[in-house]
Amino acid sequence: MAASPRISLDQWRALIAVVDAGGYAQAAAAVHRSQSAVSYAVQKIERVLGVTVFELRGRKAHLTDSGRVLYQRAKALVDEAGRLERAAGGLAAGWEPELRLAVEIVFPTWLLLDCFDAFAREQPDTRIELYESVIGGTEELLTGGQVDLAVSPRVPPGYAGDPIMTARFVYAAHPAHPLHQLGRPLTPADLRRHRQLVIRESGSQRKNELSVSADQRWTVSHKATSIAAACRGLGFARFPEESIRGELERGELAVLPMREGAVAYAQLYLVFADPDGAGPGARRLAALIRERVTAWRPPEDVTCPPILVPSET
Repeated sequence: MAASPRISLDQWRALIAVVDAGGYAQAAAAVHRSQSAVSYAVQKIERVLGVTVFELRGRKAHLTDSGRVLYQRAKALVDEAGRLERAAGGLAAGWEPELRLAVEIVFPTWLLLDCFDAFAREQPDTRIELYESVIGGTEELLTGGQVDLAVSPRVPPGYAGDPIMTARFVYAAHPAHPLHQLGRPLTPADLRRHRQLVIRESGSQRKNELSVSADQRWTVSHKATSIAAACRGLGFARFPEESIRGELERGELAVLPMREGAVAYAQLYLVFADPDGAGPGARRLAALIRERVTAWRPPEDVTCPPILVPSET
C-alpha cells in the first residue's frame, strides 16, 4: 500500500498561488487565506520534503531549481484533482464519460470542431470519439450501436431524425484542368473522359451508383485526399461546396460549368441512437450542433428537397 501524502492539496495550492500571484501577500488574497497561513504552508513543504523552494535575491523571493520542479508538478497534481472532482460531479449528474459520434464527411469540419470546442468548455473531462463516415457507413455505425449520435444523410427505419442542414454539392477541378479549357458548358459525357476522384463509402455494403461513372477513377478514403488531388490537377470531383470554399477563393479549384446537374443537394439529419436513453452529454452536444448550424446558416424560406448525393465527392 502506498504511503499517505505528507503534503495536502491546500498546501500545494498555497505554493502555486505564491508563484502565480508574485508574493505571499498577493497569494493570500488570491486564496482567501491569511498571509501567515500561506507562509506556513510553504515552510511545511520545505521542512517535510527537505528542499528549499524559494531563495532571496535582493528583496524578492525566486524559485530555486528544486522549487521550479515542485511548482510544475504541484500544478499538474492540483489540476488532476480538479478534473477528478469535475468528473465525479458529472457522473453523479448522469454525464457520460465518453460520447461517440458518426458524422457524415460532408458536414463542415470547422463547424464540427467549433461544436466540440464549445462542449469541451462546459464538459472538459468527457471524451469524444468521432467516426468520420460516408453514407452507408454512418447508418451502419448508428444501427450497430457503435455511436450515441449521428449526423447522417439517411434516417434508418425505426429511427427519428431532425433535419439540421442542406449540403450543396458542385463539380470542381483545378482551373488549368482540361475540362475548364473546353470553353463551353459541360455534359456528363465530357466528365467521363477524365479522371474522377471518389470517396469510398465507409459502409460494408456499397449501395450507391455514381451519377457520372468515369473510365478513369481514383477512390480514396477521405475528402482531404480528394481535395488535395484535385488541387494538383489530378482529377475532378463533386465536392460539398463548403468543404472547398477556401480552395475556390484562393483559385486552387474552380467550379465546372455544367450544362445540367451543376448543383445537387443532400439533407443531413441529426439522429440519436436511443432518444429515450440519451444522456445529458449527448443531448447537450446535439443542442450545440443545432445552435451552431442555425447561427451559421439560418433556416431558409424554401427547403431544398432531400436529394441524396452518391459517394463521389
